[in-house]
Amino acid sequence: MSTTQPSRTPAPSTASTAPRPAVPGTLQATMLVAEREVVTQLRSKSFLISAAVLLLGVLAAIVLGSVLSGRETDPTRVAVVPEVASMVAESEGLEGVPASDDAAARALVENEEVEAAVIPDSSAGVLGIRVLALDSVPEDVLAALSATPEVELLGDEAPGFGLRFLVSLAFGLVFMMTAMTFGGTIAQNTVQEKQSRIVEILLSSVSARALLAGKILGNSVLAFAQTAALAAVSVAGLMVIGQDEMLGTLGSPLVWFALFFVVGFVLLAAIFAASASLVSRIEDTGPVLTPVMMMTMAPYFLVIFFNDNDTVLRIASFFPVSAPVAMPVRLFLGEAAWWEPLVALGILGVTTVAVIAVGAKIYERSLLRLGGRVKLTEALREA
Repeated sequence: MSTTQPSRTPAPSTASTAPRPAVPGTLQATMLVAEREVVTQLRSKSFLISAAVLLLGVLAAIVLGSVLSGRETDPTRVAVVPEVASMVAESEGLEGVPASDDAAARALVENEEVEAAVIPDSSAGVLGIRVLALDSVPEDVLAALSATPEVELLGDEAPGFGLRFLVSLAFGLVFMMTAMTFGGTIAQNTVQEKQSRIVEILLSSVSARALLAGKILGNSVLAFAQTAALAAVSVAGLMVIGQDEMLGTLGSPLVWFALFFVVGFVLLAAIFAASASLVSRIEDTGPVLTPVMMMTMAPYFLVIFFNDNDTVLRIASFFPVSAPVAMPVRLFLGEAAWWEPLVALGILGVTTVAVIAVGAKIYERSLLRLGGRVKLTEALREA
């Protein structure tokens, strides 16, 4: 005799009823990735140590440079007879060694007790003196004895060659080192995530565009913070050595440099990320990153070798890659009209938007292609 077993209704599965985690939106995902980039760097001891060494190095360079440049040199010893003693005493950098007559002054030179001797000579022209030396012309003595007329400048005083070169070096070096450091970090992280296949897990939660935007945003914040810290340390160093006048001259160019730096770094960061997405191994990054490295170094060498060439600097100040360095240098030198930085910044901004659009497509299409190197033409064609 068969019995009918009562049917049991299966218990509801907790897995099917549990609410699924909400997928973050593009903005939220971008901020999460940016936060991850910043926190990862700030937890790195090597990053913190290198940043501290860089800041201390800049401060030490400013202070030591001022100390060394202000160190007084020993005056040049010059034999003088009584008739010209007052003339030598009024010349800076010369120390008069008394001699009774011309013969005694000549003897001091021949015995190498003095570098030169100054004796009266009525036939020697307007000054009425003659300089005696042993085996070479004493240029420092002649320069000290030369009469220099007073000069009146009708316009603003232009920076000397040394200051012009120093400011060009500072702007170029800060931009190059910061862009290469944080741009290289973006490239390295991108390749490591592909090589370890972590990118597949990341892309299951966030989109490729959000991942790219977060990397650029996070490293841009770090790069700008480091640059701001360098500027603050430089200002403190200049105040310590009493260069308040230079601070007033550098004020406006520093503000413009900060604006150009932010946009210019985003441009290079997009290129670094897109280039790195083409390869899947650290060993293969050389060929794809070399052109980007050269592009990053170009503004530095340009302002160093052509900082006294107005035509080259004017062209470079409107070219997107070199504008972040060349335009602030021209503003410091007073060679740029008020509208020029606005136009240059507009050109840089438009170029950056276009590069980000193309770079995002390359990044999105190449990120999941593992194995061999993806050719740029293939990535662009697919994009």
